Amino acid sequence: MSGELNGRRILVVEDSPVLAPFTVDVLDELGCKVVGSAPNMAVAREMVEAGGFDAALMDIHIRGERIFSLCEVLAAKGVPFVLTSGYADWTMPEKWDDRPRLQKPYTIEQVEEALGALFSD
Repeated sequence: MSGELNGRRILVVEDSPVLAPFTVDVLDELGCKVVGSAPNMAVAREMVEAGGFDAALMDIHIRGERIFSLCEVLAAKGVPFVLTSGYADWTMPEKWDDRPRLQKPYTIEQVEEALGALFSD
């Protein structure tokens, strides 16, 4: 499956100082090109507006804020995304229920499967 991911440009929205670099390393190992790692909503908004990536991997809770406004922008631009969370509570707007999800901590295989599904259609 990683052939589908080779060279794909991925935006990471993750506020954990441990998980963000881990996720970047996982994506590098899968052959993806990380276009940026946004540690807060202000940076994430700028990067989403700027575009230039094929998909996003986004934590649903960034420093106490939910990322659903970013989901709206990405959906409008036709950019697929995977949602991540370390919480058991996946409460979110119903319109995002069908989006791929990763429960933290995740493995390289889970990231590969979730992102691969975005590009297999």
